[in-house]
Amino acid sequence: QALCILRLIGSDLGATNPGQLVWPIAGYGLTGTFILLAGRLGDVYGHKLIFLVGNAWFALFSLVAGLSIYAPRPYAVFLFARIMQGLGPALIVPNAVALLGVTYVPGQRKAMLFAIFGAMAPASAIISPAFTSLLALAWWPYAFFALSLLLIFTTLIGALIIPNELSPEKCKTSSGGIKALCTELDIAGALTGVSGLILISVSWNQASVKGWQNPCIPGLLISGALLCVSFIFVEKYASKPLIPLEAVNSGVFFVLSAVFCGWGCFGIYIYYIWGFYEVLRGAPPLLATAMHSPILVSGIAAAITTGIIIHRVGPAVVMALALLAFTIGTTLIATAPIHQTYWTQTFLCNLIITWGMDLSFPAATLMLSDLVSSEHQGIAASLVTTVVNYSGALALGVAGTVEIHVNNGGATPEDILKGYRGACVAIGLGIIGLVLCSIFAWKFSKRQKKATQN
Repeated sequence: QALCILRLIGSDLGATNPGQLVWPIAGYGLTGTFILLAGRLGDVYGHKLIFLVGNAWFALFSLVAGLSIYAPRPYAVFLFARIMQGLGPALIVPNAVALLGVTYVPGQRKAMLFAIFGAMAPASAIISPAFTSLLALAWWPYAFFALSLLLIFTTLIGALIIPNELSPEKCKTSSGGIKALCTELDIAGALTGVSGLILISVSWNQASVKGWQNPCIPGLLISGALLCVSFIFVEKYASKPLIPLEAVNSGVFFVLSAVFCGWGCFGIYIYYIWGFYEVLRGAPPLLATAMHSPILVSGIAAAITTGIIIHRVGPAVVMALALLAFTIGTTLIATAPIHQTYWTQTFLCNLIITWGMDLSFPAATLMLSDLVSSEHQGIAASLVTTVVNYSGALALGVAGTVEIHVNNGGATPEDILKGYRGACVAIGLGIIGLVLCSIFAWKFSKRQKKATQN
């Protein structure tokens, strides 16, 4: 929502530095690190309740984002609201997936349903900017006010329509006191893991503003790394860990690494292509949305195709195709000249890269489902969703740092384009992910053949 009018917002709030403009997008994705804890909250308190709380939270801070223009320090308030907004989807997504998961039995219908769920990403990537751009013609805060009203409506309808759940864990922990609840939620693991990931991402994103010569930046990075190491030790001895270490084998590591590369690549693409539309080609938000619209049709086609082929060719092959789409799409936009016609590289990029998005999520979820035991199935889906959200935030920080160092201050369109192309380290991420997928597809197919023979 904010991405299509980001330059307009930045202009009104006094934030025009590229490093500052990255933060409202990266900060929103940063709170994806709470997804694992959100899934656990759903297990304890019921997925319906946490889903509704997530929508209400999202509505509240969407309202705050719109009202930030009246604040004495509007950019700081807007950035705070964006970060808090991100907690809403972090609560919504894993619990929405869980609600769908318990509603349908495994099979072709369920696979197609999750493919359609994946198609909501490209659909919202067009519908939301279209309405946002229209409302921004009057005043950009109206877009956040409208989103807040929509989310309140969704919360009320969800409370009436979604069937109530019975969570045995809720009854079990309600009489155990605070200590039992902290154990059930693995608060120590959540604090160390989430804090570590946040500090690592903050260090890279803030480096594009302050520079690595600022001693605080490497300090944040080292602190984040130490907290992540602490998280491993906490999980090793936790009675109910957020991520059971026995569930993380080499196959899981391969899959999550590929997901990180693919969605990190996509996070860089989605941020910089809007800059390409609006800054380099001078398109207003509504025209830029029209330029971006092929991803809607392509995304729906990709989602339906995924639901049809994933059980025929296998998720490992589908995942490799997804990384190929990410790599080709990013390469096309990274090498596009400013004044080239839209209907060549830019159009093809939007058609192709959407397939990476819609092929990768269901493929990764199914692969992890096959790689972990039955009691860790919920962990598998949460891990994929966490990596999808976090990778974009971290990759944007790396890309922003590279952009600042190669764009010569961004004084001319040529310098801005040079910075954008330098930021397309996404191509490298795509290639690394493609190599990982190819290796894993080979190993996964051998494993399946051996299982079939046995």
